[in-house]
Amino acid sequence: MSNKRILVVDDELNIRILLGSILQQAGYTVDTAEDGFVALKKIQHTVPDLVVTDLRMPNMNGFELLSTIRTRFPDLPAIAISGEFVSVHESPLADAFFQKSHYTVPDFLSTVSDLLSGSRKDKRKTQVNPIWAPTGDAALMLTCAKCLHSFPIDPNDDSYQSKETDCIFCGARLEIHLIAIGVAQPSSN
Repeated sequence: MSNKRILVVDDELNIRILLGSILQQAGYTVDTAEDGFVALKKIQHTVPDLVVTDLRMPNMNGFELLSTIRTRFPDLPAIAISGEFVSVHESPLADAFFQKSHYTVPDFLSTVSDLLSGSRKDKRKTQVNPIWAPTGDAALMLTCAKCLHSFPIDPNDDSYQSKETDCIFCGARLEIHLIAIGVAQPSSN
């Protein structure tokens, strides 16, 4: 029986119950949260051994949560789960990504086990400031990992091209990390 604690963050109750059940049956202690704000409160009280989070949630979304985790708890492994395809293979936000309904329980549990055993690809200790589109492709938003405020950015702005800009709220110098988001394309045979 494992004594590892996992925090599952998702705004959908059914997903929290399902993932919590799968992880508990595998021997993990599971806590849940319905958004990033609730998750951060729980993490500040008791830091889990792993966070599994949805990306699209109301209030504080998974991008903002992961950005904060990378800043405040850089050694805390995290798995992102979303109904949309997200490219995280070179992203500093999550250690692994699973697309909802497109993964197997054994693959998920294997990744959880690998991350909990310390076999992360690297220990990321950089400040992460993700760009995300809250309502499709309508606007690109940048989240400051220092003050947690989000603000729109113009992809044609020279600071965007240099991958750095200043937070319009607190003035912190921000490094920009691009995250590819979209609908998974069917594989061609």
